[in-house]
Amino acid sequence: MRHAGITASVPLLEPPGWAVAERGLFDLLDRAWRRFARDFTGPDGRLDYRHTLTTRDGADDFYETFFNWPQLYLLGGADDLLAESVRHWEGVTAQLTELGVLSGEYERGYDWFHQGESLLLLYFLTMADPARWAERAVRFAELYVDPVQGNYDPVRRIIRRPHNGSDAGRSGLFDGSHYPWTDQEEKGYGFPLDWLLPPGAPAPERDQDPRLTGEMNARMGVGDTVVNLAATGLVLNAWILTGDPRYQDWIEQYVGAWRGRAAANDGIVPDNTGPDGMVGSRLEGRWYGGHYGWSWPHGWYSVGSAATVAALAAATVTGDDGYLRLVRPALDAVIGHGTVMAFTESDSSLTSKWYPQLGPAVTVPTLLVPFRYSDQGWFDYNPVLTSVPVALWHHTSDPADRQRLEDLRERSGYDWRTVRSFRSKEEAGHEEPWFAFLAGDNPDYPEKILAAAQAQARHRLARMRAYRGEDVAEADIHLWQQSNPVVTEALVQLTWGGPQVIYNGGLQQARVRYYDAIRHRPGLPPGVAALVSSIVPEATVVELVNLDAEDERSVTVQAGAFAEHTIRDVRYTACEDGSWLGDLYDYGHGDPAISERRADVSGPWLTVRLPASTRVRLTLNLAMRARKPSYASPFDHPEDSRA
Repeated sequence: MRHAGITASVPLLEPPGWAVAERGLFDLLDRAWRRFARDFTGPDGRLDYRHTLTTRDGADDFYETFFNWPQLYLLGGADDLLAESVRHWEGVTAQLTELGVLSGEYERGYDWFHQGESLLLLYFLTMADPARWAERAVRFAELYVDPVQGNYDPVRRIIRRPHNGSDAGRSGLFDGSHYPWTDQEEKGYGFPLDWLLPPGAPAPERDQDPRLTGEMNARMGVGDTVVNLAATGLVLNAWILTGDPRYQDWIEQYVGAWRGRAAANDGIVPDNTGPDGMVGSRLEGRWYGGHYGWSWPHGWYSVGSAATVAALAAATVTGDDGYLRLVRPALDAVIGHGTVMAFTESDSSLTSKWYPQLGPAVTVPTLLVPFRYSDQGWFDYNPVLTSVPVALWHHTSDPADRQRLEDLRERSGYDWRTVRSFRSKEEAGHEEPWFAFLAGDNPDYPEKILAAAQAQARHRLARMRAYRGEDVAEADIHLWQQSNPVVTEALVQLTWGGPQVIYNGGLQQARVRYYDAIRHRPGLPPGVAALVSSIVPEATVVELVNLDAEDERSVTVQAGAFAEHTIRDVRYTACEDGSWLGDLYDYGHGDPAISERRADVSGPWLTVRLPASTRVRLTLNLAMRARKPSYASPFDHPEDSRA
């Protein structure tokens, strides 16, 4: 099978600012990750850490530090970044095994809010080098698909307990006398099972508090919880690798069960089942109150992400977007209970997230929505978690999903075009100005978000200098992820035309990806910049620029993160008249006469030859999700390009 090719012919005279800034960011990040590796890791890739881990928490904080390193490689980072990412996964895995957190290279048993964070590194490594990671990816997925492993009950279609993984003998939510809950966490999030104490009753000591001891394990430590839906990302990864119908069937069955529970609850996905598979059977009939569910600790912040990961996984393996009803009614419910107030007046438990993201707009009245629900009703008001509706719209291109975003923008008290410099835990949060750019009314966004990314990388380089050599205590292990200087959100949005990955266990969404057609590796070639300015399926617009003044580059454009789309045809800019160059004795040049050409593609890949100092604007007509998602590359089966 052959895939189509074209040759760029428009001369690059004045490089666009976004292209220069984009390549400058690649260069900065290449230096930055090397500095982090030297300052914070050992010879085998493990993090510099000399202590034990005294609770079940922690594995995610080790893996999260490197989650976007192979993602940067996939975008076009340095050739040796993939091997470096592998080195850190292997070093951290050995380290966590020694610390007693892992068994068989996998989490012994913890919640999926954190497991999903841990696994992003694995997912990107698999995308970058599927043959190397296939065995592990399949082995880990089998922990959930194979009932013999003890995690999944195929009769009741539940994951049997909130803390699950490779150790079927790990039960409950804690080791020792009580759940480890600090005063600071209490101040921010309150307590689970708050209805167990009479109103106004004094709080018992931690080891005597029923909300954190035996009652907690009996009511919340068994049965399924909504954040377990993020396990679908692990199984989807194995399905993309193998195509095994068992994985598709598992996702259909498991997500389908939760979809049914949501339908029976007026569309809002509940957050718990007992071991019997019945919603609320351990919580006296409550659809809320499960571990990492609607009441505690984060509500929609964790529920919405897990439900979106699962809904997209089910829609991907089945082709049925009806699974998105697992998310949409709950999303619309929290929006429907929203109110207009300044963030400074809200009862938010996530102030550390929103103050940097909102900046001066914290005092501006805007739409805030409740993230949590308890016996007292809706509470914990925050800005809309825009990553969820953006992920839905990116997947469907449904006018209704786009209109939801337009309505949210209209109800916002602050300007969605504003770009603020921050790097959240999720390495995301700029969905709103990106949406405004795609809507056509934020033309300066590319250069502004690239400048913000530069600022955050440089800020973290300064933080690294301040903290390198520290003896990191267990309470401070977030230092590593707070110092990770790799920032990829801007590059994902601008070059792939996709949102940043859903942090709690999602797989990457992208309208396009790239391969270096000369060096046969994923990512943009050196000196090449890309900008996706429209993601409309029938008119996805990509500009490619070869900044190299002497050497040719060749880029293979892939439709979709997993070659799941088909490029029907492409319209592209061309300059067939060389008279712009002028005569030998001209002191200036003319304006290139730019025309448009068209080529049939009828496949997932299009190769673009970029002679030195050329550019081309592609308008791709895509058939969305016309192909089975795959980790195959355009080089797996030799194909001639028609350039």
